[in-house]
Amino acid sequence: MRVRPVSFAVLVEDLADRLASRESDSRIRVAVDGADAAGPGRLADALVDPLRVRGRPAVRIDTGDFLRPASLRLEFGRNNPDSFYTGWFDEAGLIREVLDPAGPGGTGRIVTRLRTAAVDRAVREPYQTLPENAVLLVSGPLLLGSGLPFDFTVHLAVSAAALDRRTEPGERWTLPAFARYVDEVAPETFADVVVRLDDPRHPALVTALS
Repeated sequence: MRVRPVSFAVLVEDLADRLASRESDSRIRVAVDGADAAGPGRLADALVDPLRVRGRPAVRIDTGDFLRPASLRLEFGRNNPDSFYTGWFDEAGLIREVLDPAGPGGTGRIVTRLRTAAVDRAVREPYQTLPENAVLLVSGPLLLGSGLPFDFTVHLAVSAAALDRRTEPGERWTLPAFARYVDEVAPETFADVVVRLDDPRHPALVTALS
């Protein structure tokens, strides 16, 4: 394994090159997986313009807009890490409304939001049709290992100590869920790209030795 320190700008360009070089006439479903403290949304947002410059229209999805109803999420309390791990996000809705339509043979008609924490009801988001060469960038935590159909995966790895330091006080109850994710799923062992982000100012790309 080789760990190569890079700047955030270099990381974005590297990922944009990798994605733009893939099947130019097919849509690509990309997971940008990481805890909030790792900033998966920031990285996914930063990829949009570089991909468009490379001729690949990009569409953003945040799993925070695909939450299960509060009656289900909060059945065992507002701060239950097991609920966060297994029942917080509407994976079935994400597959039905986004990932399957964006996949091979899909209609390409997706919605970018279903439900948010701020508004605990279905969001009346109009459908949009993805171009045939679109890159779908889905950001959020705990995206890998549960069977979500992605074509390319990026995992933002943060050590337990760094995650402990950087997680907001109101979100620290989620830390056991991320520890469980590392133990049970081990996303760093199979993601297409792993980025270590113990220090957000100094990301590092992890690649296997050939």
